[in-house]
Amino acid sequence: MEIQNKRIPDDEFYAIRKEVLTQWPTGKDVDMQEAIDFHKKLPDHKVFSKKLKEAKRKHTTLIQPRAGVALIKEQIELLTYLQDKGEADLLPTTIDSYTRQNRYEEAENGIRESIRSQRSMLNGFPAVNHGVSGCRQLIQNLDTPIQVRHGTPDARLLAEICYAGGFTSYEGGGISYNIPYAKSVPMEKTIRDWQYVDRLTGIYEEAGVSINREPFGPLTGTLVPPCISNAVAIIEALLAAEQGVHNITVGYGQCGNLVQDVAAIRVLEELTDEYLHRYGYHNVTVTTVLHQWMGGFPQDEAKAFGVISWGSAAAALSKATKVIVKTPHEAMGVPTMEANAQGLRCTKQLISMLGDQTLTASGLEQEKRIITEETRCIVDKCFELGEGDIALGVVRAVQAGVVDIPFAPSRYNAGKMLPARDNNGAIRILEPGNLPLSEDLKDYNREMIEERAQYEKRKASFQMVIDDVYAISKGRLVGRPWR
Repeated sequence: MEIQNKRIPDDEFYAIRKEVLTQWPTGKDVDMQEAIDFHKKLPDHKVFSKKLKEAKRKHTTLIQPRAGVALIKEQIELLTYLQDKGEADLLPTTIDSYTRQNRYEEAENGIRESIRSQRSMLNGFPAVNHGVSGCRQLIQNLDTPIQVRHGTPDARLLAEICYAGGFTSYEGGGISYNIPYAKSVPMEKTIRDWQYVDRLTGIYEEAGVSINREPFGPLTGTLVPPCISNAVAIIEALLAAEQGVHNITVGYGQCGNLVQDVAAIRVLEELTDEYLHRYGYHNVTVTTVLHQWMGGFPQDEAKAFGVISWGSAAAALSKATKVIVKTPHEAMGVPTMEANAQGLRCTKQLISMLGDQTLTASGLEQEKRIITEETRCIVDKCFELGEGDIALGVVRAVQAGVVDIPFAPSRYNAGKMLPARDNNGAIRILEPGNLPLSEDLKDYNREMIEERAQYEKRKASFQMVIDDVYAISKGRLVGRPWR
């Protein structure tokens, strides 16, 4: 059966669900009605969707770290520290790599080894193995809403256990957790699997429990043109809304040019609302998240704080609903909880200072117009390829290179589009591949990069792309040949 953007019928959903819950023994402990009752007893200050709605109403930006370790007690200690000492408004539970690949036996081995060695031997929290009761311990011991952050192509069992465990937000999507994360998983499979996650979310919503869903905005994280990440976020929002999701946070990864970043976040929210309303989804609350710089970081901690501060400024001035915060240890591996808290406090300070300010920079409206036109070209082409069905359309779009994510590992991704910075550090499209941009937009991107090439006295080429990838870790935004 060809993929469709249609709500999964109840009989089909519950038939799939029986199989999903048998994938690991902890699945047997999932009781949806008991879980719904548990969620309804949570105080408002522990519910992600309610805190996001309040932030949107007040035009404030909330701060959230990344964090996850192997054992329950240590995860509670880590999150408590980030809550109390880092002043986090929202908390994460980052899932380990074995769980992301549904390798639960190896995750179980990691838990045993972590207990034996008295330190985390996993790079995240194995929620499936800890089960509903383990997840509940996190929810019950923290006073802040907690989100599941992972990177899982097939996240169905993880969602079942985490929702039953009391988590009130869940990250990911069938595009954003496939193309940037997996090599050989077909798009049709991840779209179907994430339709299940979104339908599960919709069932909770229909029972009076609003769980926030967040497509992963940064994609591959480095030099992703705003039109591509925005298009993916809008499509995943449409797919989620069809399954009954009512609270969606669309995301964007900081690119480094302040005007472009502010424009991208504002356009993302506007266009997501526009497309949802156009296709009949009028009861969805849309919020935004800016991810601080996802590329290489300087090893020097003082310089790393500079990068963190710049991302904080972009989040505050764009009025993003929340910001995902980096740490001064990004270049050195897994951060200590103290370094994680330092990144949070740095971000909190910048956001507090800029909270009442508005960016009205020259060129902002022009940048918004360009991003809007480019994004519409991609999303509308996806609908055209799917003959009105966005699920079928995005599968065909990836096959055709209409959706083409730079530097992605997936063999289903065309990999023909190449980005590069212009002379002001904004990300442009050096080689469009099969992106369905108008000739005017292609000419604009070409002219902006050519302006840089003339300034640097070299040809516009792949070398620019390489230079730009490493620039921030070397203390610059634009990868100049003489720096």
